[in-house]
Amino acid sequence: MKLPDTKHLRRYQVFAAFLLGLGMTACSTLSGGGSNTPAINGFDDAIHHWQNRYGTRYPRYETSQVREIADNILLMQRNHGGWVQNQDPLKILSDFDREEYLFEKDDAYGSFDNRNVYTQIEYLMGAFERLGDEKYRAGAMKGLDYLLAHQIERCGGWPHSVPTRQSYHAHLTIADEVTSGPLTLLRRIAEKQWPFGQVSRAKRFRSDVALKFGDACILRLQVRQEDGLAAWAGQYDRNTLEPVMGRSFELPSMAVDESVSILRYLMSIPDPSEEVIASVEGGVAWLDRVKIEGMKLIQVELGEPVEFRFHTARFDRQLVPDPEGGAIWARFYDVTDNSVVLANRDSVRVDRYEDITMERRTGYNWYGTWPVELLEVDYPAWRARVYGEE
Repeated sequence: MKLPDTKHLRRYQVFAAFLLGLGMTACSTLSGGGSNTPAINGFDDAIHHWQNRYGTRYPRYETSQVREIADNILLMQRNHGGWVQNQDPLKILSDFDREEYLFEKDDAYGSFDNRNVYTQIEYLMGAFERLGDEKYRAGAMKGLDYLLAHQIERCGGWPHSVPTRQSYHAHLTIADEVTSGPLTLLRRIAEKQWPFGQVSRAKRFRSDVALKFGDACILRLQVRQEDGLAAWAGQYDRNTLEPVMGRSFELPSMAVDESVSILRYLMSIPDPSEEVIASVEGGVAWLDRVKIEGMKLIQVELGEPVEFRFHTARFDRQLVPDPEGGAIWARFYDVTDNSVVLANRDSVRVDRYEDITMERRTGYNWYGTWPVELLEVDYPAWRARVYGEE
């Protein structure tokens, strides 16, 4: 099956959204019980970043306090419908905190980084189903409009942040589920999964079209090598769709952690096309090809903590031989020859892990075991579902 022509699909999306936006009524079919508690774990990454910067010694709501958390999310929502990244919606806000969020309401900046925007949308809809307060659905739909408005026209992914404050913010971003997260949300909306039973037909249709546009984009962005399909870069130029640099130490390359997230998303598609199946098989085969055996990463305690701008290091890391250990993966691989890509903040590629500065060794995960659960659990289960294998 030929991939959709993204130019015409985008035109269709805009036209259809205009027509349906003229006056469809809300759909009242529920896909889940209103007694369900909206999940808070989607904010784990944001909370982790917040606490890395500000610490953990501040009062927080219990996860059962849905109204208080949802009210925080509404307060943090900017007037354009989006949110800034790395906030803790469970924080019990002081009067000063509230005034600060109100003061920032008109700020144009918003971000999809670190699993942002789609998580707030889902939580607010869950709060609406739980509490029945219309303001939560209104906030969620305003967030959905923001998300749909910023889908990239050249290919249906999302940028890191809008407007750009750093050189990489405008790029189509795969890292941190900037694209796969919104697509997961749109699939849940299109399929009327809880808590999206009470979404208007107009917005459900727009979500479905954006979903198809985004799925086609993911297939289009998968790196092709001579021996077949490989993986995905962390970011792509929004015009050329070529892999590009993210932050100064993230050189153009294929990203393992990000590719695992994309593969999990593709495996979640209920009735995958031949193209999706081929994409999954190619990505899994590539992960197997580039695994590193006989090495492991260890931590070496430091005598005294070392303070850096964005973190405090209490240990260093070393890559050492481990003949009896399992596989590990580098975070980044060259798009042509699959060599490991390492670099410092000066954007100069280095050959060895020990050539990375301590600041970047201790403040960034250059090696890991991200694909293990995917390869050992998710992929066999997916094959069993798709091929009927035992």
